[in-house]
Amino acid sequence: MTDVRITHIGGPTTLIEVGGWRLLTDPTFDPAGGRYSFGWGTTSRKLTGPAIAPAELPRIDAVLLTHDHHGDNLDSAGRALLPSAGVVVTTAAGARRLGGSTRGLTPWAVTRLNAPDRPTIEITATPARHGPPLSRPIIGDVVGFALRWDGQRHGVLWITGDTVLYHGVRQVADRLPVSAILLHLGGVRFPVTGPLRYTMTGEKGAQLCRLVAAQTVLPVHYEGWEHFRQSRDGIKRAFAKAPENIQRSVRWLPIGTPTSITV
Repeated sequence: MTDVRITHIGGPTTLIEVGGWRLLTDPTFDPAGGRYSFGWGTTSRKLTGPAIAPAELPRIDAVLLTHDHHGDNLDSAGRALLPSAGVVVTTAAGARRLGGSTRGLTPWAVTRLNAPDRPTIEITATPARHGPPLSRPIIGDVVGFALRWDGQRHGVLWITGDTVLYHGVRQVADRLPVSAILLHLGGVRFPVTGPLRYTMTGEKGAQLCRLVAAQTVLPVHYEGWEHFRQSRDGIKRAFAKAPENIQRSVRWLPIGTPTSITV
């Protein structure tokens, strides 16, 4: 049994601490107020700044970057801290753009974090599609990450990344035992593309959780930006319609405060 400490910094950004490792997901540290382009005429304004400033972070051993080309997953301040991280893991296309020693993964590829005084962490890239069918060439590649290390009792810690619910995401339920999920939600939409969704709603997230049957579900990526169209209240209402075991699995991470879970 392994205790993991997770601090939700804002949006998709979390600090994961386990076995002496400190992992940062999708670093977004710009202040509120900026407007960002997401391509093809889509924009969004950042409404909330980070709960923790980059200077307040501990040493970061690895950044798990689901994709590098959207400002709500990697902004200017987040990009500035990448060189100080021990390792950056992202998509294969993102690794080519970022250069240096960035590790690029395609879905189901594996890399490892090794240190003599800490457990090895195996990182498996999981499929993600950041929009409707056939949107990948326009929107770009995204991956999730499944983390495995010795001492886990129930299964992996899975970071879904920005994705809709589709067959690639469902494969995770078939291929991996999942103990806990950092579930990217928000029901992202843009006026220029009407009803099209670019991330899961609470309803779709609850459907995924029924397949995965994780013990702990941790919603992230639902607050702090204009283009997040389903708030915490909306997600709560969606999960309230799910089976009781799914409802009991949901834990809301307080912004800026470490929370311990068992994996």
